[in-house]
Amino acid sequence: MKYVIAVIQPDRLEDVLEKLTESEIHLVTVTNVMGRGRQQGVAEVYRSHKEAGSLLKKVKLEIAVNDIFVESAIAAIQNGAHTGQIGDGKIFILDLPECIRIRTGERGSEAIG
Repeated sequence: MKYVIAVIQPDRLEDVLEKLTESEIHLVTVTNVMGRGRQQGVAEVYRSHKEAGSLLKKVKLEIAVNDIFVESAIAAIQNGAHTGQIGDGKIFILDLPECIRIRTGERGSEAIG
C-alpha cells in the first residue's frame, strides 16, 4: 500500500480528478493549501516597488492506493496537472504500513477498497 500526496495548481484539479476517475481511483482527499517552490512566490510591482508574494495557492491531494494502482495514480496526476510551466507541482509517494476502515474494522489492502 502507498500513500500518494500531490500538490498541484488549483485550476488543474478537475482535470486531475477526471484522470483519476478514468484510472478507477475514486477515493481522494483534497485540501486547499498555500506554499512556494523554487520561484519563491510571485513578485509583483506596486507603486514602482517590487513586492514579493511569499505563498501561492495550491491544492493538495491525498490518495491511499493498493500497490497495483500506484503507477496509474501517478500517471493520472501527471497527465491532469501538467502544463509545462513552473509550479506544476510535486508528487510524493510514501509507504503506508496500515489502513483501517472504521465502519467495518477491515485492515490493510481490503480497507482501501
